[in-house]
Amino acid sequence: MPVEAAPRLPLAVLPAQRGAGTSSTRPAGSGTAPALARLAVPVLPALLALALGLWGIRRGDSLWRDEAVTWQVGRRSVAEIWDMLGQVDVVHGLYYVLMHGVFEVFGTGPAVLRMPSVLAIAVAAAATAAAGRRLAGPWAGLAAGLVLALIPNIQHYAQEGRAYALVTAGTAVATRLLLGAPGGTPSTARRGWPRWAGYAAVMLFTALLNWFSLFVLPAHAVTVLVARRRGARRLLLPWSVSAAVVVAGALPLILASRAQSGQVSWIKPVAVSTLLGIGVLLLVALVCARVPYPGRGRAAMSPASVGLPLLAVPQCCLLLASVLVEPLYLDRYVLYTNIGFALLLGVGAAAVVQALPGRTWALLTGVTAMGFVALLPVETGLREPTSRADDVLRAADRVAASARGGDGVLFIPAARRDTALVTPSAFTGLHDLALTEDPVSSGTIKGVEGSPEHIRTAMLAEHRIVVVTDTRRAAPPAPARETEKLRVLARHFKLTGRTDSVGRRVEVYEKVR
Repeated sequence: MPVEAAPRLPLAVLPAQRGAGTSSTRPAGSGTAPALARLAVPVLPALLALALGLWGIRRGDSLWRDEAVTWQVGRRSVAEIWDMLGQVDVVHGLYYVLMHGVFEVFGTGPAVLRMPSVLAIAVAAAATAAAGRRLAGPWAGLAAGLVLALIPNIQHYAQEGRAYALVTAGTAVATRLLLGAPGGTPSTARRGWPRWAGYAAVMLFTALLNWFSLFVLPAHAVTVLVARRRGARRLLLPWSVSAAVVVAGALPLILASRAQSGQVSWIKPVAVSTLLGIGVLLLVALVCARVPYPGRGRAAMSPASVGLPLLAVPQCCLLLASVLVEPLYLDRYVLYTNIGFALLLGVGAAAVVQALPGRTWALLTGVTAMGFVALLPVETGLREPTSRADDVLRAADRVAASARGGDGVLFIPAARRDTALVTPSAFTGLHDLALTEDPVSSGTIKGVEGSPEHIRTAMLAEHRIVVVTDTRRAAPPAPARETEKLRVLARHFKLTGRTDSVGRRVEVYEKVR
């Protein structure tokens, strides 16, 4: 049977849908409490997300390879960044420029690097809560925001110096703007152009951060078409115009990034475990979509018509592209789909706590606390340096401890030069034997290395060489220069020292006499 909103609680007197309010029944002088309660819906999830993001934000003063790129590119001038984008990483260009501004104002450091992501997830939690309130009432909205803040994958990228958290925030805000767009009479539709302009602006900004966020548009298209069938017939045209503007604005970036598609050639085909995980999320979401809530069936948009497409459509689009074009699927590329899952799980959680005896706020607080405690082993693990593939800063410390002035240094593969680019002080007095042009002047991320012959000559002139590589180097790297590095080391040098630390290995070789 339908679950009724709990009338004994301040949040319960808020309207679930526009036009369904109860202001006429409120006693005189009672406006302050409902206003505060309404504000609490987005604010409390945002505060939880902010607290979780700040908890262990330095991650033991570690920095992994993707963040190292943000670190060293963000410290370049805008002109140098622009020069680099013509050759590599154009898809992240806007994010690098934004981080350049952050570094200019606040300096560099692990906390500064990750703070934009922390704030972005706080915004995403608030916008998700506001969307949930609009769709299914205040308790569902509050629960949805809290769910988003607690999802481990969201916590992971809230503490990552990359653009994925910002894309998630943009998606959440755009979804909330879509829900408030007028679709009734012609006069109300005409008055809605500022909201549509805001929707287009937010979606375009999000697409320029990462154009895989454009998969949100077909998800929103499903929502709009369902709303149209339910009577909101004046949504389709303004939404279509907004979507066309977004696609047109992002098209140059899409074309430019396709010319750099070799950057994603390392992505592997989708694993069966990934497909099973997506299937489980969809199953849980479908169950929650059946849960009754106050006002169900009376509005053009519902948690199901918004949440299910947002969860499923981008995933399916990226999976399809991975099959038809090339492997592209990574969960971080569709991190924003967690918003759809949170909206639906929030409805389910709100229905459960409202059906139980007791105060709804106390029960929801208890459920949130239980979720936090249950996830504690995962949450603490996410805040350890070992939660990422490697740690650039620790590798630099190992180099500083192992190297002697005048030693040569090699990076295998060349991308491991990020160790020196992030912490150049650890490499003072060392000679980069393979490098012929530095990253800034060459407009690249890792610099330009010489020919195999150049590298061989430079290596044979050294008595002692420090090598920075990966702990898992099962087979020789493909490029000829990388193979030459290994061949010369094996024939003319002997290994005298080795230290491993979080995915990176520092080796010391001395020339055989």
